Amino acid sequence: MPQITVDHSRFVPLDREAFARDLHSALVEIAAAKPEACKTQFRVSEVTAFGYEDPGEYGHAVVHVTLGLLAGRTEATKARLTEAVLELLKKHVEDDGSAVLHASAEVRDLDASYRKFER
Repeated sequence: MPQITVDHSRFVPLDREAFARDLHSALVEIAAAKPEACKTQFRVSEVTAFGYEDPGEYGHAVVHVTLGLLAGRTEATKARLTEAVLELLKKHVEDDGSAVLHASAEVRDLDASYRKFER
């Protein structure tokens, strides 16, 4: 915990390493996460469709960040986290003017069945 997934269009100019580092710092500060517990996976989408536009025109790009946390955070804490994520995306996604960026974030409680192991 936390389990972080970043889904994004393949052509998004995102500095992944810097974004993850800053996001982990925000999780420590805002949600009292332990740095060593922060794990981020990046999943690249080959095709991003927007409305009726031709996806091959690459006119729109998407980044969606999902943060899975153990239950118990207040709604205010969750809102602070999502706002922090959006600010970090503004910082770490280069605005090269090539596409309209649609960025979003959500915090969800991990299910009570959540378990993990480490080797």
